[in-house]
Amino acid sequence: MVNIPALEQMNQILHILFIFLPFFWALGTLPPPDALFLWAVEQVLEFGLGGSSMSTHLRLLIMFIISAGTAVASYFIPSTVGVVLFMTGLGFLLSLNLSEMVLVFKHGVTRHRVGTKSNALSSGSEILFTWREYLFYSIVLVLALLETGLLHHFASFSQISKNSPQAVVGYTLMILFIILWILKEIQSVYIFGIFRNPFYPKDVQTVTLFLEKQTKLMKIGVVRRILINLVSPFAMIAFLSLDSSLQRLHSVSVSIGFTRAFRMVWQNTETALLETVIVAAVHLLSSSADMWWSRSLDTGIKLLLVGIMRDRLIQFIAKLQFAVTVLVASWTEKKRRKSTTTLGVLNIVFSPFVLVVIVFSTLLSSPLLPLFTLPLFLVGFPRPVQSWPGVVGTTACVCADTVYYCQMVPGLITALQSAMAAGSLGLLLPGSHYLGRFQDRLIWIMILECGYTYCCVNIKGLELQETSCHTAEARRVDEVFESAFEQEEYVKLCSINEHFGNVLTPCTVLPVKLYSDARNVLSGIIDSHDNLKEFKGDLVKVLLWILVQYCSRRSGMLENAHKTENKGKSSLIILPALNTEPQTESPEDTDSLNSENLDDWSDDVFDEEPTIKKGKDEKDQLKVLPGINLPIPGSVESQDIGSHSTNTVTEESLYQAVALGYPAIDKGKQEAMAYIPLMEFSCSHSHLLSLPEEWMSNCLPKSKVKEMSSLFPEDWYQFILRQLECFPSKENASNVEEIAKDRVLKDLYVHTVMTCYFSLFGVDNMIPSPGHILRVYSGVLPWSLALDWLTEKPDLFQLALKAFRYTLKLMIDKASLGPVEDFKELINCLEEYESDWYIGLVSDEKWKEAVLQEKPYLFSLGYDPNMGVYTGRVLTLQELLIHVGKLNAEAVRGQWANLSWELLYATNDDEERYSIQAHPLLLRNLTVQAADPPLGYPIYSSKPLHIHLV
Repeated sequence: MVNIPALEQMNQILHILFIFLPFFWALGTLPPPDALFLWAVEQVLEFGLGGSSMSTHLRLLIMFIISAGTAVASYFIPSTVGVVLFMTGLGFLLSLNLSEMVLVFKHGVTRHRVGTKSNALSSGSEILFTWREYLFYSIVLVLALLETGLLHHFASFSQISKNSPQAVVGYTLMILFIILWILKEIQSVYIFGIFRNPFYPKDVQTVTLFLEKQTKLMKIGVVRRILINLVSPFAMIAFLSLDSSLQRLHSVSVSIGFTRAFRMVWQNTETALLETVIVAAVHLLSSSADMWWSRSLDTGIKLLLVGIMRDRLIQFIAKLQFAVTVLVASWTEKKRRKSTTTLGVLNIVFSPFVLVVIVFSTLLSSPLLPLFTLPLFLVGFPRPVQSWPGVVGTTACVCADTVYYCQMVPGLITALQSAMAAGSLGLLLPGSHYLGRFQDRLIWIMILECGYTYCCVNIKGLELQETSCHTAEARRVDEVFESAFEQEEYVKLCSINEHFGNVLTPCTVLPVKLYSDARNVLSGIIDSHDNLKEFKGDLVKVLLWILVQYCSRRSGMLENAHKTENKGKSSLIILPALNTEPQTESPEDTDSLNSENLDDWSDDVFDEEPTIKKGKDEKDQLKVLPGINLPIPGSVESQDIGSHSTNTVTEESLYQAVALGYPAIDKGKQEAMAYIPLMEFSCSHSHLLSLPEEWMSNCLPKSKVKEMSSLFPEDWYQFILRQLECFPSKENASNVEEIAKDRVLKDLYVHTVMTCYFSLFGVDNMIPSPGHILRVYSGVLPWSLALDWLTEKPDLFQLALKAFRYTLKLMIDKASLGPVEDFKELINCLEEYESDWYIGLVSDEKWKEAVLQEKPYLFSLGYDPNMGVYTGRVLTLQELLIHVGKLNAEAVRGQWANLSWELLYATNDDEERYSIQAHPLLLRNLTVQAADPPLGYPIYSSKPLHIHLV
């Protein structure tokens, strides 16, 4: 064996290679074992077996094993018809999204077996696959098998000539390819990325206008999709079935070549059509010549070689364009022009060597690595299309802005489905990258896997808090899209792309339902004395409306609890003595609460005898049950009230004394106790609007309650009650009138509303300042006697805070749109706030929930310390246009390869390093952001999303 020439040559080559291995390792050119293995599997699956790159490593390995088994099995099938049918059937099945289809099928079987509706699949697959899709796939498979079997069995096989059946099909494929290419190009805004498409709508700014102008293009897209999904595959199957190479059984080249060919027909129809047309054209041109290509190779191997050459040619052009862009980018930077001039000259002088590096990188299908994004190129180590290890979509730098991307992704998937089916995004290949832009949002879309009528993508969202570098590149992205989509009507038809050298090429716009963000300065509104004065009056009305609405809804939910054995008897309620006067009055009750020293916490508020003085008005509105003296809840000395109870009132219906929270009291001494009478409503339906008992308390002095009771809007209270619909329809009018006359119920609302009002404004009952408005809006209440009382009741606290926020929004609307004319208009405004708005803080969890639930409007109040102004932020949910462009895939892979090399090999973790500085041509900063963590920092990254393209 020592004298075998081949082994001797291999020995010499390996000796030379081993010398350079340490050098390659130091430069980061040698791949890690896992990356090398996955890259090799991906290359063999795609070019040797006709498959596609997969969205996960597990799917890749499983698909590789099944595909390889298919090629091996086809070698041992004895019949030519059997081989053709086997290749056609498995080629079609393996090109489908089988994992999702099986998952949906199992889910449907389980749901049918259980007999109940189970939760929807998290991936939304059951929406994509219905019985119509399964029927469609079954029909296509049967027709494909019939066509292949009949043509192969009955057709005569001969060498291809200008009059043979295979040549006729070849001519048909050429015509079909030209038609599909034309239909694809007119769907995008630019033809070849250079010339403006005259058929694409101009000045695209509104959704309605765009959809009107795009109607014809969408119809053309439907025709194109039919040609791709149905006509082209059957035409290519006919071309392959008529080939004479299939007569040579038990040939490795036939098994591999035709297994790949029959798989590619379905897996990537457009690419397969291009390859088949090239092979057919070469057949026809060289049919009379005796060439090695025609004599030694069968059609399957020819298609395989053409597929590899096609892929490498596309990669070479993209890498060459990327290298030129890096060279131009380094030259156009004025700050570094002197330092990069030398590198530019060296690249020009040694351009043959640079071309060798690019060619070698292309042959290996590895990224072209520009060191520190300078024009100094190396060959990066081969890696899979995903570029990063780990599962797609499992890592992201989640922050408060992530929720906006979560909300928009479902609508974006629907829009991408239409655009991809129509061909607006160009040729769909695994590893392609797209960039979407709307306002301050940047959406990074990467194609992970493609197959028959489906595409799998990963969507990333970049940060909204823009840095200087982020802003510079985002501004250039806006300029690129504006020059493409916002042209005036008088611009000539075939204009040229002004930003052709950029790595971003505009494709189309997508109508998506998402939130537009508007920020307004509230100067002149929130600091207006008149507006703030009206604010106080409106707050009482809004608070009263919210409490009545809450109690009416609460009564509906607790309706069964109110159906007791004593139905029809008077409803009893414990009411704090609002208008009662003790025998001895503390002078502190009449003092102003503006002073800092408040003596209301004194024990002297309790009187010796729990008696009550009744005025004339009180006799009309309150009916006190005789013989009932209740102890103060929490006191130690509790009286035996059982002997004093009447037959209609049991001891269990009264407050039970709980001995906690108060110091011990000597026997014989009794602290003064506030009298809490047990009242009954004058209307039997008043309990439907009764406030919860835990909200009733004597936390304020009666003088303060009397003072604030004058602010209670009696007419507004009556109007609210008449608008309620929580009563039987026949008796609604009479019930409302009776409830409106119930003084006990009214006093309950007066006490609760005015106590909450007092809590929101604190000790000083003055016109609030803008700072006070912002603090209370944020949930920070000033100190007052009722502060603890309110904060100990979470439901009431949230209602009061909501009323305060609604009132602020009402004040801004009145200042912007004009005053409210009457009570009816005011109720309409409040009902709109309740149903269509979320008014709160951006940091609230409920804000995120409102975004995900797609509330039509969201409002938040803020303060800009840099400008010293108060701001209002309004999010509006509407269908808007997202600009989408295609990125140079090799530019992305090259910059990601440099990012990995620079951080892991060169260990250059400087936050201000050159390779992440903004550049309008390369979009370096945005590309680094879009890398997977920990090297990149997208704030959102979706799991693999499957898009159905039927």
